[in-house]
Amino acid sequence: IGKSRCLQELSIHYMPKKEQQTYALVVGIARNQSIRTLDVDAREGLSDDEFSSFIAGVSIKLSQLEVLHLRCGDFGFGPSSYAALGTALRLRSGTVKLKDVSLSGNIGDIGVTSLENGLSRIAPFLKTLKLRRTSIGNDGLTALVRALANCTGLEILDLSLNEFDSAAAGLGSISHWLQRNQINLKELDLNTCGINDDGLQALAEGVANNCEELNLSYNDSITATGLIHLSHVLRPAICRLQHLYLRAMDIGDDGAEALAAGLAGNQSLRGLYFDNADTNLPMTPIGWSAFSTVLCDTSSINNTYLSNHTIELCWDDGYYDVDEDEYRVIVYARLNEQHPRYAAKCKILMGHPHLDMTPFLHWDLKFLPLVVDWFKRAKPCTTLTIQISFFDPARRVGVVGESDEAFQSRVLTAMYEFVRQRSTDVLKRRDALISEAWKDKIAMAEEEIKRLREDVEQRDGKIARLEDENKRLGKIIIESAKRSFSGSES
Repeated sequence: IGKSRCLQELSIHYMPKKEQQTYALVVGIARNQSIRTLDVDAREGLSDDEFSSFIAGVSIKLSQLEVLHLRCGDFGFGPSSYAALGTALRLRSGTVKLKDVSLSGNIGDIGVTSLENGLSRIAPFLKTLKLRRTSIGNDGLTALVRALANCTGLEILDLSLNEFDSAAAGLGSISHWLQRNQINLKELDLNTCGINDDGLQALAEGVANNCEELNLSYNDSITATGLIHLSHVLRPAICRLQHLYLRAMDIGDDGAEALAAGLAGNQSLRGLYFDNADTNLPMTPIGWSAFSTVLCDTSSINNTYLSNHTIELCWDDGYYDVDEDEYRVIVYARLNEQHPRYAAKCKILMGHPHLDMTPFLHWDLKFLPLVVDWFKRAKPCTTLTIQISFFDPARRVGVVGESDEAFQSRVLTAMYEFVRQRSTDVLKRRDALISEAWKDKIAMAEEEIKRLREDVEQRDGKIARLEDENKRLGKIIIESAKRSFSGSES
């Protein structure tokens, strides 16, 4: 080992039983100049002091390592061992460029705290960090988040098989860290961690917006209440989650409806994994109907088009003994996965045997070429098949399954309905126009009658004034004549 110049990966599955052998192994590793990956199984054969000595001996190689995996066993080692590893990482922080660190065993909160300073020094370079089955809880999570404060390039974080049943605060600190540092995790594994509804609520927002894959399987303390919190963060457009694992969890109808509400507006999720072939999902047709509506809402053509066409896989099952509601969800999910280009068109043809053309009537006859073109592009749906079960590749079923004659009949029916309804609409508009025209003529006649009446009234007024003036003038003439007659007699 010490002389090799080509050895790049060293895996030690059984540590030597004797101290001299362990020393010789350490010396060989220390002399080597080519090792980049060191994988050590220290679950047997080393005491606490021996493990500390081993770490101290190989610490000189930390500057050339890129991958470090240490399995410490269920009993683990004392704080001094993890402190030795933390010290080694801290002292060589200027040269250590570890990208992948994996530790397992009974490390506990105290062990993580002992590692905190060392991890903080290598955090800027980390791409993968795995602390599986390390017996850490709330305090350990808090210490880990402090250590990763400057870690912005982490892609994989595995904290599975720990005990986070009372770690809502620690899970919340992970959520805040993800959002504060704008971490773009590819994977976050939290399966079998005892997470409950409070923990999921604390974790949900940061994970949904900063993680592509989230594994919450076997956290059977999560109920529909927790899934409602998760559902809320699945809806916004900023959600980045692409794969969500919820295996071996009691989803139930309430949980299904909660998830469906979030998936209705989600465009990022590609895989929603419920369970495997060995167990049955505890859902009734109510829960399956909620998922079916999300994948294909048949209440209208527009709602079908706006349904979720991105979820590609729902669960791993044999699909041999399922009821109609579950089978419908299977078909929609497989359609999204295997024929994403035609998913929306196929669902429209499947859910609407007779297309309702009423919403398109306002486009007038110029819409007809668009109808013909849409059917032309949807024609391949009649021959598409999907593989229903991964366990039986030969088992394929047709999606729409229509003959050419049946499809052509559907096209002609849609066109006929459009033209017929359009003609009916034209007649209705004609009657409305005629009615409006008559109303306009009547209104004009009434205005003319009103004008003539005003003219008559004005004429009558003038005549009355002239008659009054004639009477006045007649009186003046008579009075003048009387005065003239009286003067001539005198």
